[in-house]
Amino acid sequence: MKPSAFDYVRPSSVDEAIAHLEQFGDRAKVIAGGQTLMATLNMRLSAPELLVDIGRIPGLSGIEVRGSLVSIGALTTHREIERSALLARHVPLLTQAAPHIAHAAIRNSGTIGGSIAFADPAAEWPACCLALDAVIVIRGAGGERRVPARNYFHNLYETDLSATEIITAIECPITPPARRSVFLELARRQGDYAIVGLALLARIDADKLHEVALAFVGAGPTPMLATTAMTALEGRTPDAETLHAAREALTRDLDPGPDLYTSAATKRHLAGVLLGRAIAQLMSGGDQTHGTA
Repeated sequence: MKPSAFDYVRPSSVDEAIAHLEQFGDRAKVIAGGQTLMATLNMRLSAPELLVDIGRIPGLSGIEVRGSLVSIGALTTHREIERSALLARHVPLLTQAAPHIAHAAIRNSGTIGGSIAFADPAAEWPACCLALDAVIVIRGAGGERRVPARNYFHNLYETDLSATEIITAIECPITPPARRSVFLELARRQGDYAIVGLALLARIDADKLHEVALAFVGAGPTPMLATTAMTALEGRTPDAETLHAAREALTRDLDPGPDLYTSAATKRHLAGVLLGRAIAQLMSGGDQTHGTA
């Protein structure tokens, strides 16, 4: 199919982009890498009157340490994140998750800001932002605001971002060396959307888990923070009894819907499988691995 007719502008500043969005409201769409939007345009799932291309606005890409956090510009590509030595050192969860995103050609063009703006619950960056307690930096006509990731994702493809705002950066707290991370994902084939995925962070002290964060991919209408399971693991040795309790807790935390290939019950089961694998990997200090179902 072909997209419906639209006008196109390429602003040279954030303020200029916002002015166009203010004029057109929800009749405009922002485009950067275009890896999601172009598909929805071609299938006419999206039919804006105006495309606002922010891809060449200076200052919206790059990775920088600022005090106790790392700021990632919204136009930073998945591939840049994957290859960043700075992120591998300070926020390794992002480095671990990046290879799971589609294929190299898409990672070369797609941006972290686009992923967070679209907020697909099967995408990797939204879950990582939840697990990391990241902050989404948003600009609109009224100025800049910072929205914690835990307050940003509202419902399926619904976020705190209005039609007249753009994401300019994502701020991630630096992960202390004592806090380990693992990202695991199950997909039918490498590069497919995840059936289910898990971003895990925790500190290990005397074989007990502390500061546990569990954020799931593909397990609900938004990325899902498994708070009940986190409580079941906090301060405990992850033995068989503890893991059983945590897996039971996932049935209360997660709300997966079925897809063309996988039932909701199967997704819940696979979430528990990933939890066990991720904790075993965390305790052994090993790196993340890819998974297929």
